[in-house]
Amino acid sequence: MGDHLDTSTVHPARRYNYWLGGKDHFAADRESGDQIEKAHPTIRLTARENRAFLQRAVHHLAADAGIDQFLDIGTGLPTADNTHEVAQRADPAARVVYVDNDPMVMTHARALLAGTDAGRTCYIEADLREPATILNHPQLRDTLDLSRPVGLTLVAVLHFIPGTGQARDIVAALLDALAPGSYLTLTHGTIDFASEQEKAYAREVIGKGLADVFPRTRDEIASFFGDLDLVEPGIVPVSEWRPQGTGPLPTAHDVAIYGGVGRR
Repeated sequence: MGDHLDTSTVHPARRYNYWLGGKDHFAADRESGDQIEKAHPTIRLTARENRAFLQRAVHHLAADAGIDQFLDIGTGLPTADNTHEVAQRADPAARVVYVDNDPMVMTHARALLAGTDAGRTCYIEADLREPATILNHPQLRDTLDLSRPVGLTLVAVLHFIPGTGQARDIVAALLDALAPGSYLTLTHGTIDFASEQEKAYAREVIGKGLADVFPRTRDEIASFFGDLDLVEPGIVPVSEWRPQGTGPLPTAHDVAIYGGVGRR
């Protein structure tokens, strides 16, 4: 992949950082983010709710399910409460391997993704579309023990893969390499809750190649879990997965992203 940073091409990690209010993005990322925000005005809420789901799911796995090693693919730029910070608060010996394909993420990861004395973290620059490259990477093999259960996280990343069959094959290849008792934590954009007008606009934008996100239905997203045992409450809008606090939840329409956790 190399360390060449192309600031003229949109990258999802930098665009996501823009929506979350970060500073690590370029004009192309902001323009793309603004274009998507016109189609989905609550995209910043979606990004925040998606991030909060990841943190709740990782805490559950580390604190309640006994998972002490994680493979986080599509990491994004480091922010508060990254996967290793959440996991290591529950289990200081937890190990985390991060994977992303943006050199800017790599630069930040080297500086910020330090684990605890007991736990370890590492970062691999690789592409989700090449699962064998990820699984056979020497840093992954040095950090994780694949003969023991792993928490695989694919959060807001599969919807960048066109073709449900291709995406399903990628998930299957990753899960097949993991021990029984491993977990898949997954979120994915959807237009299930959109109005017919919104759905038509989304299909038009995607058809013209103006968007790099391929939303899927709940049934399509459920197919990624295959025969995994879903953790309650199953596949739901991310804001509805074990919510914390007592305030009203955002609507499924505004969140527009499903999340779920399944056990192999």
